[in-house]
Amino acid sequence: MESATGSSHRTELAATLHRLRSTLARIKAELELAEVDGTVPPSDRLLAGLDEAFALLSAVETASQAATRVLVVDDDGRLAEITARGLRRLGYEAESRTSFRTLGPGEVLVFDLGLLPGLDAAARHSVRAARPIVVTGATDPGSHALASSVDASDYLVKPIELEELAEAIKRRTAEA
Repeated sequence: MESATGSSHRTELAATLHRLRSTLARIKAELELAEVDGTVPPSDRLLAGLDEAFALLSAVETASQAATRVLVVDDDGRLAEITARGLRRLGYEAESRTSFRTLGPGEVLVFDLGLLPGLDAAARHSVRAARPIVVTGATDPGSHALASSVDASDYLVKPIELEELAEAIKRRTAEA
């Protein structure tokens, strides 16, 4: 579901950019034709075209600046909130929790690997479908295997750097 939402968003953004490019090309062509013909360009059509271009540009800016939603789940609620707060300062829409909840469309999951054994089969399936960014204090091969079992997109060892997490989130949203 996340991939479809992300893909749909990119498709819509690409279509809006295409309409913007077409509108600007039409304005340019009208100006060039008027120059070649030695006529006065049709200012009413040009102004209407510019209004349309500005509206499309606003739509593109709004879509490109939409905040990525992130759910930070850690058994240490204080650490989860500190991480979420840092992500909010970086422009993400971040929520902290000490237990897993169902994800919304396009939401990125940052998940403490230590919580995985306590999840039921349905929650474990949801975590796997989310391709979480795993954070953990464990560096042993078993922990790496556990992260692989939920198809983690990244494996970050605590204490994590906020910039490193932000880069992992960018990679995760780019693949959606």
